[in-house]
Amino acid sequence: MTDTTLNGQIASQPREGVLVRLSQTMVAFSERWFPDAYIFVLLATVAVALAAIVHGGSPVAVSSAFGEGFWSIIPFTMQMALVAIGGYIVALSPPVAALMRRAAAVPTTGRGAVVFVGVVSILLSLVNWGVSLIFSGLLVREIARRKDIRLDYRAAGAAGYLGLGFGFTLGISSSAAQLQANPASIPPSLMPITGVISFYETILTWQNLLVIVVGTVLSAAICYYTTPSDAAAKTAADLGVDLTDAKVEQKPTRPGDYLEFSPILTILIVVLAAGWFYETFKSGNPLITMSGLNTYNFVFLLVGALLHWRPRSFLVSFSQAMPSVAGVLLQFPFYGGIAYMLTRVKASGVSLSDTIAHWFVSLASDTSVFSFIVGIYSAVLGFFIPSAGGKWIIEAPYIMKAANEIGAHLGWTVMVYNIAETLPNFINPFWMLPLLGVLKLKSKDLIGYTSMQFFIHFPVVMLLAVALMHTFTYRAPVIP
Repeated sequence: MTDTTLNGQIASQPREGVLVRLSQTMVAFSERWFPDAYIFVLLATVAVALAAIVHGGSPVAVSSAFGEGFWSIIPFTMQMALVAIGGYIVALSPPVAALMRRAAAVPTTGRGAVVFVGVVSILLSLVNWGVSLIFSGLLVREIARRKDIRLDYRAAGAAGYLGLGFGFTLGISSSAAQLQANPASIPPSLMPITGVISFYETILTWQNLLVIVVGTVLSAAICYYTTPSDAAAKTAADLGVDLTDAKVEQKPTRPGDYLEFSPILTILIVVLAAGWFYETFKSGNPLITMSGLNTYNFVFLLVGALLHWRPRSFLVSFSQAMPSVAGVLLQFPFYGGIAYMLTRVKASGVSLSDTIAHWFVSLASDTSVFSFIVGIYSAVLGFFIPSAGGKWIIEAPYIMKAANEIGAHLGWTVMVYNIAETLPNFINPFWMLPLLGVLKLKSKDLIGYTSMQFFIHFPVVMLLAVALMHTFTYRAPVIP
């Protein structure tokens, strides 16, 4: 093909839309000026400490609260890390990889493939966000290998991220809903304010199902109408992405390796756990049973071990998953310290959390206004602190205290938070990093598309969340 022909094709390609160009400007700004998320949590820690002192707390009391709270959510930190690891392990297992290859043959057009990836990403995220992120990335790579359709690799990659921008906080891997359903995970400072809130009050409501349906249909439509035509599509080859996977031979090289490559121990462990599995799930709703974080993680680890079959394969996938939880392990303890500074340092019997809660109540004339304020606040804070579970530890004390005072349903307040706080993931690439590693792309390649999702999603789902608050009746905290 001649240069003249190439130039003609480039010239004929449609110009990017206004929102896409705006998002690229935002990405360029973020890449140049935004520090690592760890810096944001340090800034938040310092800001809350100073605010607690200005509020009337003594520096010694603030320091003591920070130190005492730093380790207060270690069990929850470990649980959240294992949620991600369990998802990765399952997504990287050979049977799931085989399923993924069959799924890659379903779409018949490039644009249809993007929609298909987006819907799969959302549905998987309702079960486990780690599975959603990795499976979707591998699915995009597998579809991109097809020769019979022309896939825009950037649009498909962005579709694979939909579960993290909209979806995972509405399913059983929701950090906030999981924490509130587990008495052992709720920080002592939060328990008197919220009590225990079961899944029946949060993710298992018909209102949440409605939000999921509306959001999924909306996401699919955005995927369809923002995907370039075949003529303008940029394939993996156009972007210089190598789609060949490195082959790792896994064979024992010494007698001591035998058990690592044999399924014997895996079978014995699964048989050992079978009794526990039966006793745990023999009665009641399995989704409610899975609301226990320890149960949820144990099930995913057992399923992962069984799917990998041989310990060596399981160990390799576990090692590959570890980088994805570095931010959780490092940052979550700081959130525990922040929560204690908000709730334990008091001046004249009033904590900083109390004061912020009163501010929320003073601005909110009714539950609708309150829901809207909570949504906007959570979304803005979510851009700077992209951690659903950790951020909930910070917000919950004063948001839920305000909800009690104004009479807003506690379970749906959690869901308003869930709906709003995850949307900034569309324009903040923090959780995008594992997906980018699978796709071998940069954030700027995807955020042009994910920003479109953000700008359209935000007003629609926020108005829906606010309207649905009227379908609930306030119930006082249930404290075990």
